[in-house]
Amino acid sequence: MSKTMNKFSPEVRARAVRMVLDHEGEHPSRWAAALSISAKIGCSAHTLLDWVKRAEVDSGKRAGVPSDMAEKLKALERENRELR
Repeated sequence: MSKTMNKFSPEVRARAVRMVLDHEGEHPSRWAAALSISAKIGCSAHTLLDWVKRAEVDSGKRAGVPSDMAEKLKALERENRELR
């Protein structure tokens, strides 16, 4: 488990990400869309953009390691350290 508490539920995160992706065409940039939406849900625009990027990686639209694979890798590394 992470060291910090997650303030936002997965449902709120998913809705915020969907809102950014749906409404970015109405704003001059994705950053502007994130600023607008983050103010409404009470998080920072940087955090919201991180959620959007993570969602894109998980869906295959952006290069990177999907969340489920990253969790498996982390668990295997932890198990490896314990076995040493």
